[in-house]
Amino acid sequence: MPSQPMKIVIPDLVSHCDFPLRCNPCEAQASLECKEWLFRGGKMSEKKKSAFHGLKAGLLTSWCYPKASYNELRVCCDFMNWLFHLDNISDDMNDYGTSRTAVDIMNALYHPHTYSPVSPEGRMTQDYWRRLIPTATPGTQQRFMETMDFFFQAVTQQAVDRANGVVPDLDSYIALRRDTSGCKPCWALIEYAYNLDIPDEVMEHPVIVSLGEAANDLVTWSNVRHPAFSFMCLIFIDVFMQDIFSYNVEQSKGDTHNMIVVMMKQEGLDLQGAVEFVGNLCKQSIDRFVEDRGNLPSWSPEIDRQVETYVEGLADWIVGSLHWSFESERYFGKTGLEVKQTRVVDLLPRRS
Repeated sequence: MPSQPMKIVIPDLVSHCDFPLRCNPCEAQASLECKEWLFRGGKMSEKKKSAFHGLKAGLLTSWCYPKASYNELRVCCDFMNWLFHLDNISDDMNDYGTSRTAVDIMNALYHPHTYSPVSPEGRMTQDYWRRLIPTATPGTQQRFMETMDFFFQAVTQQAVDRANGVVPDLDSYIALRRDTSGCKPCWALIEYAYNLDIPDEVMEHPVIVSLGEAANDLVTWSNVRHPAFSFMCLIFIDVFMQDIFSYNVEQSKGDTHNMIVVMMKQEGLDLQGAVEFVGNLCKQSIDRFVEDRGNLPSWSPEIDRQVETYVEGLADWIVGSLHWSFESERYFGKTGLEVKQTRVVDLLPRRS
């Protein structure tokens, strides 16, 4: 047995991402009120409430939507708190429990004024959704609902994989992970937060799609060469960052739904090699985002202005979530700022 705990060295993504980090001036008020909203509606134990303070979901939201007005920021913050709460309770659900909760939530979204939710999560969904729809465009609403539907389908499959101890192959993992992250609805909230009304044909333009995927499901089609890995790869900035930062907690639980685990199994890499490989993918994704951002087409002065705001919102999400990962206690406990400097992570023991 080694005398020192096992460690990994995570990649320096902070230095590689030079987008400006900005914070919404309403962060303190929104953080307080959103936690109170969640605690009232979520029926959480005192232990879970205490742990939630260290999550700092309000700070994440304020970094990701730095120019939103208070009402819009509050809805976005409520959604983020709700999403983290949902992630926490889903860890204890089987596929049936996940599906039942998903149906309740989706009914609350599709029928906000006629459906009566049966779960706390469904009732909270109805509450924030009723506040969002008066000012969100039909296109924004549709994109939000569709991506939430994809999210629940993917989370249900993840629950099945977790129960069976399945390590998916790379293609299956990427196809699933692009939706389990929960990032796609957050892109729709960029439209809502800044009162954007971008036509569907613009949102579906290949460059806009590529930029959205560069921050979430980034189709960079980069030529990544590695033994037994010579094919064009889908790269996902936020998911890959999350997989690097969350690996320690997940490996302690025996969770196999992580890109690092997939690369170790599929490519025969050791742990540190897999961490570095995923880190390089993430850096290449950031580079591709910058490249695509410089290749935006032009539609009209007003559409161009709104597209610029949307793309700036994607950049805010990339840099905001990166820095929040070290400020929050979600991944590194109370040592996040130390890890940000040293990049050394002591691995937790596996739970029996």
